[in-house]
Amino acid sequence: MRLTVFWNKMHEQFGEAYAHSLAQDYVLEGVGSRTVQQALADGVSARQVWHAVCDAFDLPASAR
Repeated sequence: MRLTVFWNKMHEQFGEAYAHSLAQDYVLEGVGSRTVQQALADGVSARQVWHAVCDAFDLPASAR
């Protein structure tokens, strides 16, 4: 998954402003207790981060 696709999905699910706030502040267990921003900076794939977001926020399967 490209980063542009990742961010489009984040914006669709959470809105543009909240998506960026969430990415900066919310710690996801699914990526080693890191935020979205930290995980992406550490080289975790956008797909893996997106799946962690889906799990953390109980998003429907159709969002994956």
